[in-house]
Amino acid sequence: MKSNMNDLLSEGPKVINIGLRSFYEASETQGIKVVHIDWKPPAQGDIETIKLLDRLL
Repeated sequence: MKSNMNDLLSEGPKVINIGLRSFYEASETQGIKVVHIDWKPPAQGDIETIKLLDRLL
């Protein structure tokens, strides 16, 4: 565990960002190693549509 903490302190964080592009851009601007995954909730978050989709599976 000590080496992991030392790595974090010496190398800085590595981030996986899911969804919020503005968080990705802000992290990147600060020099943080970041990967962005463009994700949106299924059916644009509409609960009824999600329930219908779940029934298909």
